Amino acid sequence: MTKNRPYRRLDVPRPVPGEDWNEMDSAVLQAARAGEPAPWVRTAVGERPARLKVGVVGTGRAGSALGAALAQAGHRVVAVSAVSAESRDRARRFLAAATLTDPPGVVAAADLVLLTVPDDVLPGLVSGLAQAGAPLGGRLLAHASGRYGIAVLDPASRRGALPLALHPVMTFTGRPEDVDRLCGVCFGVTALEALRPVAEALVIEMGGEPVFVAEDDRDLYHAALTNAANHLTTLIAESAELLRGAGVPNPARMLGPLLSAALDNALRLGIAGLTGPVARGDAGTVASHIEALRKVSPPAAVGAYVAMARLTADRALAAGMLRVEDAERLLDVLSGAPE
Repeated sequence: MTKNRPYRRLDVPRPVPGEDWNEMDSAVLQAARAGEPAPWVRTAVGERPARLKVGVVGTGRAGSALGAALAQAGHRVVAVSAVSAESRDRARRFLAAATLTDPPGVVAAADLVLLTVPDDVLPGLVSGLAQAGAPLGGRLLAHASGRYGIAVLDPASRRGALPLALHPVMTFTGRPEDVDRLCGVCFGVTALEALRPVAEALVIEMGGEPVFVAEDDRDLYHAALTNAANHLTTLIAESAELLRGAGVPNPARMLGPLLSAALDNALRLGIAGLTGPVARGDAGTVASHIEALRKVSPPAAVGAYVAMARLTADRALAAGMLRVEDAERLLDVLSGAPE
């Protein structure tokens, strides 16, 4: 875990007779939207946030890891909701002290509720909790979706929930090492101004680094991450299969050093780290690649190679790495290839 970092403390007042949580939270949210600091969010460098009772709705790979990380930070995971047998098994392994219940029960038991369900399920879950009358007032309600900001939580916010979007930029496997993987990982955070210190504190406690992303930029942010991580996995799997077809017994052994160097170059140098036949303007080599792929690969795989080669040529040309005449020969080859 990240240590010796300044923390911001969340002091949340409990209602006393005559006070109403919804009225209190409504005032907080109105102040936040007006750009004024919420009265109950105070900073104290060196102090840790108040210990929270945590609930997790959806103990998939991400939910179980985030819940376990918060437990390591001293919070108490008191209730979880899981549908599949695998999710229930993860809950028992990662969050053994928590009670297994339904989503409204998780909300009722917790101060901080993590909604760690698939993107397509999240809007319906939030609406369902609001319509079912779950006790949302005064509770921090956080999801871990990359796609969404806090607008998806509006049905719950209107009932007094305090919305947070905390997306860990990491892939999870459902294994114990997932918790350690959170150390030093960036989290894409979207929050009301008044809740930014709270979001920052929670992310830091999980060992992460908060990076604030505007509500309107969430789709672009998530598209960039998906393009990098998910498509990279597909690309490597495709390349490994082609190498096996070429008689290479251990594709991972061959690809590992090459890809590690390429990734390092790309992260440090950007497009200036590019090497290979497109960067050199070797149109004949690219043409031979396409012909070889046509013999063994489906059209979609050939099209993917062609599309990436075109994009690579465009970037190399714009960066001054590729001469115009070489780019023209490349584009002639690529324009005649199927997509």
